[in-house]
Amino acid sequence: MTAALSAHELIARHRSTLDQALEAIRTRAYWSPHPEHPKAYGENGSLDMAAGKAAFDALLGSRLDLGQPGTDDWVGGETSPYGIDLGVTYPHADLDVLLPAMKAGQRAWRDAGAEQRAVVCLEILKRISDRTHEFAHAVMHTSGQAFMMAFQAGGPHAQDRGLEAVAYAYVEQVRTPDNAEWTKPQGKRDPLAMNKQFTPVPRGIALMIGCNTFPTWNGYPGLFASLATGNAVLVKPHPRAVLPLALTVQVAREVLAETGFDPNLVALAAERPGEGIAKTLALRPEIRIIDYTGSTEFGDWLEANARQAQVYTEKAGVNTVVVHSTSDYKGMLANLAFSLSLYSGQMCTTPQNLLVPREGISTDQGPKSYDEVVADLARSVDGLLGDDARANALLGAIVNPDVKARLEAASGLGEVALASREITNPDFPGAVVRTPVIVKLDGAKPDDEAAYMSECFGPVSFAVAVDSAEDAAELLRRTVREKGAMTVGAYTTDPEVEKAVQEVCLEEAAQLSLNLTGGVYVNQTAAFSDFHGSGGNPAASAALCDGAFVANRFRVVEVRRDA
Repeated sequence: MTAALSAHELIARHRSTLDQALEAIRTRAYWSPHPEHPKAYGENGSLDMAAGKAAFDALLGSRLDLGQPGTDDWVGGETSPYGIDLGVTYPHADLDVLLPAMKAGQRAWRDAGAEQRAVVCLEILKRISDRTHEFAHAVMHTSGQAFMMAFQAGGPHAQDRGLEAVAYAYVEQVRTPDNAEWTKPQGKRDPLAMNKQFTPVPRGIALMIGCNTFPTWNGYPGLFASLATGNAVLVKPHPRAVLPLALTVQVAREVLAETGFDPNLVALAAERPGEGIAKTLALRPEIRIIDYTGSTEFGDWLEANARQAQVYTEKAGVNTVVVHSTSDYKGMLANLAFSLSLYSGQMCTTPQNLLVPREGISTDQGPKSYDEVVADLARSVDGLLGDDARANALLGAIVNPDVKARLEAASGLGEVALASREITNPDFPGAVVRTPVIVKLDGAKPDDEAAYMSECFGPVSFAVAVDSAEDAAELLRRTVREKGAMTVGAYTTDPEVEKAVQEVCLEEAAQLSLNLTGGVYVNQTAAFSDFHGSGGNPAASAALCDGAFVANRFRVVEVRRDA
């Protein structure tokens, strides 16, 4: 295959970006090469807002032909949470044809080496970045995120996470030198001398199982970690969120072909309605790596049954915030209100349980009872979402009927402190938009435990009354240990309480945010600096992103010879 882009050109184009990413993961300082503001696009070949919307509109009702081998049907069926029938169809694959074709390109990809693989991945990310506005609409109309969130989380933030994975993959692969001269003295005899060659080799074909809510943000780390370490990648999107990942596969295949590699190193596995091919794919012997984001039930099944593969899962957890005391009561309430409302709580990092001492908390506005704290938080959420235009921009749309059902059932679990209300989206009358519900529960009542000890994914939060800070810490410990947590938050002005909560999180491996009262929220993490999940509690078997996330996607094979 003739390369339109040489390795030398790609290294000249992207090596500085790779070096900056390597420095960022070393220092954990803020850095991003991908602009967050929509107006930053439209130059140097990137699509501006109007062009991105036009590109998305042109996709509706089209057939997305990726040129994959083994296509035996065309499938689709996505309907936007905003009420639009996308009408896009995708290739359905005969796995017995597609998987061997994917494996055929791995040898040349392996032999290219870590640096060339990294810069090819960066070229893929650059081209995706140039189409961020188009991708934003694709994410919006498959996930239900409001446009600005879809633009940022589905665009630059997802691209940052992909680049972060490439950087970690590069570090781990170059940790061992390509060659070594080994000499061992033998006293009066001639020394023993060996030439040793070390090659990172891929495990095989990686399967990336996408999720409905964050198809790119959750999908790109595994996709690019596997690709950068030499593996072919089969992308299996969620059937309600195919388009963003199908476009990603399209871009990847174009870049691979232009750089002289087999485009079948990246392929799409779309499915017929109700086909459920994830289990079939997960057990194929060719699949040696699996990345999955979704329900605990299927994540546990993958970990138990896909024994031939290295499995990385992000499942579910019960995220908890301990509310003990604060020096900025107004800031605490505003921060929590935003965290509970963003994307209708449809984030794996959204707080669910708020543990509040039943005797109340101390604040800069004086003591506040449990009832006052909960009522004031309800008023803060109401104030934040009181304007329907702002509410639509923050809430987005309910992604599926299960979320709506959980929301409606929550009001029967306890005393409702904040009732959910329906909001009309004037641009998309078919969207299901609901504000959050807050339910008061008692941590001392066994009947309430079933509710707050189970994940209730969506805009549902429980204000759980506890006897003391010590009881809050112990309930936090039990929750993380038994159910897992992607995030933990705490508000306290007491050093001993802070120390106790921190110790729980260190022992149970949960990421902790303390006393957030400004523009950083517990349910948001920054690539290159924050770890998403820990891999140390039941919510996830991996962290995005660290060395452990990439290092076992390849093995180092040694060839040694007498010098």
